[in-house]
Amino acid sequence: MPQLDVNDTTLYYEDEGTGPALLLLHGWGTSARTWGAQLADLTRDHRLVTVDWRGCGRSARPLRGNTTAGVVSDLVALIGALRLDRPVVVGSSIGATFATELGVRRPELTSGVIAVDGPAYWPSTGMPLAELTDGLRRDRAGTLAAWVPQWYSPGTSPALVDWTVRQILDSGVHIDEHFAAAAAYDPRPVLPALRVPIHYLHGALDTEIPLEVPRSCAALTPGAGLSVIAGAGHMPQQERPAEFNAALRAALARMVPAARATP
Repeated sequence: MPQLDVNDTTLYYEDEGTGPALLLLHGWGTSARTWGAQLADLTRDHRLVTVDWRGCGRSARPLRGNTTAGVVSDLVALIGALRLDRPVVVGSSIGATFATELGVRRPELTSGVIAVDGPAYWPSTGMPLAELTDGLRRDRAGTLAAWVPQWYSPGTSPALVDWTVRQILDSGVHIDEHFAAAAAYDPRPVLPALRVPIHYLHGALDTEIPLEVPRSCAALTPGAGLSVIAGAGHMPQQERPAEFNAALRAALARMVPAARATP
């Protein structure tokens, strides 16, 4: 079981394949298992590293450090320990926030960022995070059972939804601290000066993070692109894996020349 001790916690990771490095970050409460439909394809020609970030999946569940800064610091340590050569960082949901912040804070460590249905900021029409946090405190299982189905497009297999709920119930409760930061997070002021390439992949039917979010962020960021996955909700890598993988590869193909040209 590959584990890495960093910043007073222990992270579970997997490192497979050879070629340009990709670092994949899952969303809130789930695990690197959400990238299962990408592994066989991407490891054909990439070095693929997946990690359960602190508090989630097979990693430790520490009381402290459950912040954006804490997770980004873990990623910096992971990149150094595994000697990853400027990986493209692919983040799903809040994982896209971590990927973006890594690009903002430590641009020399990454060749680019791909934000998958990322909550770059919470629009005024979005989910009431304070109510969600209260619901999780009072009835975690019931709140997740009502909320998680909204992540997926209509017709998604109930088994996939139930599996997602089980992953979150398996993770630590201290990750709820991320919601307080997410409510105020807004990278738009710094995006015009972002020094690494960024591309947004987004499910067309995402009701959690509407398309206005990646559109506005892409418009602010020089050279940014946006690909929309038809028929997918908040988890396109699981809902439409073939279409997602094709869009991801197209984004990577455009990103590599841009990264080489970035000072």
